Amino acid sequence: MSKHFFETLYLSIILLIHIKYLGDPVDFLSWFLNALHLALNGTKKRDSSIVYKTFLGHMRIYTRKIPPLELEESQRSELLHTVEYGETVTQSPFLYLTCDLPPPPLFKDQFTENIIPQVNLYTLLNKFNAVAEKEYKTYKENFMKRFEITELPPYLILYIKRFTKNTFFVEKNPTIVNFPVKNVDFGDILTPEVKARHPYTTYDLVANIVHDGEPGQGTYRVHILHRATGQWYELQDLHVTQILPQMITLTEAYIQIYELRKEANVENGDSKNKKNT
Repeated sequence: MSKHFFETLYLSIILLIHIKYLGDPVDFLSWFLNALHLALNGTKKRDSSIVYKTFLGHMRIYTRKIPPLELEESQRSELLHTVEYGETVTQSPFLYLTCDLPPPPLFKDQFTENIIPQVNLYTLLNKFNAVAEKEYKTYKENFMKRFEITELPPYLILYIKRFTKNTFFVEKNPTIVNFPVKNVDFGDILTPEVKARHPYTTYDLVANIVHDGEPGQGTYRVHILHRATGQWYELQDLHVTQILPQMITLTEAYIQIYELRKEANVENGDSKNKKNT
């Protein structure tokens, strides 16, 4: 890479970071991966840069328009048979997958006030099983979308969407995601046709970014696996400490990076048994 790229990268980081402003890691991650890809003369082809070779996956997005609710049932039924309201399919590349957390309970009684909501990682991944639908609203029209992963990358990045922004403030979803550190089988969300093209679908966690505190404030921590020793480390600013993998699963995970395991046998048992642990 040229000296010019690193100079541009340094200046861009300085512009992104302000002493009174806590940046969002996913914004920086998205910008950095795309900027690095372009700096390496990358194109739309998968093998055009190390970034795409490592992180690029593909999916199909199925979209259908929802008829206005104020119409009568007969009118809505007629619209559903028109081309405008028919389902469309688009092919889309991705560098990371956005996982949507379920909304936290709005009202809490004295018994549930101190209980932190939890959700299984596999529940979040069902968004990409080609069956589950989610409604997306715009100021003008509403759409139903479902997602089908067609190609898994060697390294898979998950972005767990914790922050919701509106006109007035930013809200944080504190839901804890229960996930195994090893043997996460993404083959369970693939269609049989797509799974047949993937001889390996099991991933291990290698990095985990955590947000602690209130939205717009708080701090970030990073958990990194040292491959040679199998030891996990926690990094926060200039502080580096060892951490047990069991402690990582108790954090408010925000961004995760998984590495594909190209082995016929999975260590420590079948990952499907881990879903219920």
